Amino acid sequence: MNAIENMMTRRSIRKYRPDIVPKEIIEKIAQAGTYAATGRNLQAPIIVAVTNQKLRNRLSAMNAAIMGVDFDPFYGAPVVLIVLADKSFPTYLYDGSLVMGNLMLAAHSYGIGSCWIHRAKEEFESEEGREILKELGITGDYEGIGHCILGYADAEAVPAAPRKTDYIYFVE
Repeated sequence: MNAIENMMTRRSIRKYRPDIVPKEIIEKIAQAGTYAATGRNLQAPIIVAVTNQKLRNRLSAMNAAIMGVDFDPFYGAPVVLIVLADKSFPTYLYDGSLVMGNLMLAAHSYGIGSCWIHRAKEEFESEEGREILKELGITGDYEGIGHCILGYADAEAVPAAPRKTDYIYFVE
């Protein structure tokens, strides 16, 4: 599948099988994230690849509490790639968002389902979130950009919604 086809066929997956994604595939997906464009190539973001189920479940519980729900906001996905970005860089939010896009497109190219899960900002601004980063040896002034959940889809992807008619304006 070419890059454009990959972009047009990727969908957010919200139901996963418990099967773990092989580490070498997770590494390739994460590496693709590191090739996202960043302002002045300063590479403000970092990626934390979580396959440890205890930490994954802790993050899920934190995310659910922020969201005010009592279900798994990671939809059973066994892998969570957390994208954080150094707030001292003026383009950190955009840079981290591009990393998220690369991660989801890379996952799709390997046949791995993905979805962007929000509330990473709130998670890692909390005392518990800062403690997690400290436990992992991550220092600096990072903001959570998003969680890219990964796993094998346990349902068919929903077809793309029709694109709105006024999406693109040509000025000739």
